[in-house]
Parts: sequence; C-alpha cells; structure tokens
Amino acid sequence: MREALAGLTVRGRAFLAAGVTAIICAVVLGQSSLTRVGVLVLSLPLVTAVLLARSRYRLALVRTVTPQLVAAGQPARVDLTLTNEGRTPNGVLLLEDHVPYVLGTRPRFVLGGIGPGWRRHVSYQVRSDVRGRFEIGPMTVRVGDPFGLIELGRAFQTTVPLVVTPRTVPLPTIPLGGAWTGSGDNRPRAFATGSAEDVTVREYRRGDDLRRVHWRSSARVGELMVRREEQPWQSRATLFLDNRLRAHRGQGVASSLEAAVSAAASVAVHLSHRGFTVRLVTATGEDPSSAWHARDADLNTGPLLEALAVVQATHHAQLDTSWLTESGHGGLTVAIFGSVGDTDVPVLRRMQLHAGSAMAIALDVDAWVSPARSTGGSSPVLTQQGWRAVSLRPRDRLDGVWQELGRSSAHLSRSGGQAGAPPAPPVPPVPPREAIR
Repeated sequence: MREALAGLTVRGRAFLAAGVTAIICAVVLGQSSLTRVGVLVLSLPLVTAVLLARSRYRLALVRTVTPQLVAAGQPARVDLTLTNEGRTPNGVLLLEDHVPYVLGTRPRFVLGGIGPGWRRHVSYQVRSDVRGRFEIGPMTVRVGDPFGLIELGRAFQTTVPLVVTPRTVPLPTIPLGGAWTGSGDNRPRAFATGSAEDVTVREYRRGDDLRRVHWRSSARVGELMVRREEQPWQSRATLFLDNRLRAHRGQGVASSLEAAVSAAASVAVHLSHRGFTVRLVTATGEDPSSAWHARDADLNTGPLLEALAVVQATHHAQLDTSWLTESGHGGLTVAIFGSVGDTDVPVLRRMQLHAGSAMAIALDVDAWVSPARSTGGSSPVLTQQGWRAVSLRPRDRLDGVWQELGRSSAHLSRSGGQAGAPPAPPVPPVPPREAIR
C-alpha cells in the first residue's frame, strides 16, 4: 500500500488535494452535498491504490536483436515479446526500453487489456553511425490504472548486446604477395624453404600406422620415418593498425583514427574473401580474438570486425613488437599507419623484414586538421624502410588508394625488388633430390 501511494501521479495527487479541499470547504460552509463530492474525489485514488497493491502480476520479457552484428549506418531490429504469467488482470502498461543515445531515442509503448495468458509482440529499429559495442536494455515497466492516478514501476534486469562494426568499402582485386603456409601435424612453414621430402615425412611416433613408414627415408636417416598427413595449404596475412593517440589527429567520427579503423575493416574483409587467414595486431600487440585457422570468410571477419568495433586510441608512445618474436608468422603484412616518427623507424624495418610482403596505407593525419597542413603522410619514410606504401587523405577514395597500392606492388614485382631495399642476392641452385612416391 505504501508503494502504491508513492506511485501517485500528478493527477492522483490533484485528486487527493481536491478531495481534502472540498471536505474542508464543506465543513466550513456547512454544505453536506459538497462533503459527499469531496469524499468521492478523495476515495477514488485511495481505492485505486488498494487494488493495485493487492494485484499480483508476473510479466516475462524476451528480447532479441537482429542482427547482433551490424555495420555502422545500417539498422537493426529489436523484437520484444511480453507475456503475463499471473492469474489476475493488470491495468495499462507503460514500457520504456533503455538504449544508448547513439542508437536513437528511447522507445516507449502503451499496452492495455492485459489479462491472464496475455501475450504481445512489439518491435522497433535502432541505428548508429558510430562503431562500438552497446547494451540494449534494461526495460522499465510502469503499471497504471485506467484513470491515470497511480503508476507502479518495475524493471527487467536483462540486456542484449549490439555490435556496430566500422564502415567497409569493397576493394578491387590487386596483386598480393606473401608466403603460402600449410597446417597439419607439423608447424606451419613455407613450402619453398625445403624439398618435398622434408615437408612430407617426419619421425615415427608411437601409435603411428606402420603402413605409413617410408622405408627409403628411414634407411637414409637411420630411424623410422613416416609420411605426413596430407596438409591443407592456406595463405596468412597480418593486419596491423596503428591506434596510438599521438599518431592521429581530429576528434570523433571525423578523426583520422576512425578513417584508419574503417580502412582496416575494409582490408580485413577483402583479404578474407581472397582466401587469406587474417589476424589483427594493434599498437599494443596481437588481438587475442584473431584466429589463424578460420577457413570460412564470414567466420574469419566476424571476430576481426568485432575487435575493430571496440578499438580505442591508446596512450602508448611506442609500438609493441612482442608479436614479431613468434616464429613462422611471416606471410603478407598490411599496415594502416598514422603519423610515424624517427623512434618508429627500427620497428618499421623489423616489421618489414619479418613479413614475406609488406604493404602499408599511411594516413596524411595533418590533412584531417586542415587541408592546408597536408604533408603527404608517412609513405616516404615507409618506402625507405622497404614497405610498399601509399598515402590516404580525407577526400581520397579508399578503393582508389588500394588500386594505387596494387599498381606499385605490380611495378615492384616486375622490377624484381623492393623500394628502398637492396636487390636480393641470387639464389644458389638446389641439387636435385629423389622424389617420394
């Protein structure tokens, strides 16, 4: 009863005040008919409070978001299913779902006629131009009487996540380098680093099928050697994103960091559709959600786009290089850089040497502040360190810049070297070896 009285609306409090005033005036003026009117007006919110306090309602809510992973600027639909699991009817329901302000205004619904077994479906749309991970909910429910005198508030505790990924741009097909590596019962390594015999046989292990023993190799080595299982071959790519605060300019969705994240998302989708297994590395190191062995393009881009959706600027001044110490990761490296300094040159050189093929998009971050301050970006510094790099300005189309990067890569492939790097020494001929049959 106390909770019901605390839920009096402005109308309900006005009725109480009017009833008390009418009774006082009736006593002072000696008007018995006015007393009856005052008692009626005063009793109406009190009786309503008693009825709502004694009612027992059990509401259940099921909330679904479709899809839960949506690109920035694309809408998502939120479906709500409410049921009354109680035995007594309720009054009017006033529903309000809590959503972050970037997804739009809070949706409100008014539902009536709630009886035992009542069920109702409602839906609304949300849309965000800002990437990120957002929680939809909880929902607040206010039960009111038909006269609007009392409202009792309740709240559900459950929420549903919605991930808004960066905007992506379809990229044209360009020549891509990088080592093709395999995965099987051996550690992945490039096929060109050894002969077919080195790749397809290994030492005998307890439990191996004796039918897999390769006797010719066993006789030459002096111990039992077995054939390896047939290995699937795949190409790997490392996507590097420089998200240091000092490397970018601008604020909000118009900052160079947002442009870099959008470019990284576009490259990730493009590489996955090209058959690459992609991992994400930022200025603070490798992202743990990236998986090397995701063969399906959609399964591969999902975790990558989710990770890019929540990337924030870091205050680290130096680039983390712990991921470069792991062996066998080579392959293609595509980097999205902001502004780089002299202290970054050793790291850039090390990254280039670690990669089988190093390609970079360097943002002209000063142009994000003012077009007059454009300096051309950091592509010359990257080119001096052996990278194949192009600049990206605020008004440049990403697909056109990607096409330019492909033309520079094709030109360097025809010339047989890398920009800023000495020509590779001639490879000595490998003596012929007997093939395994």
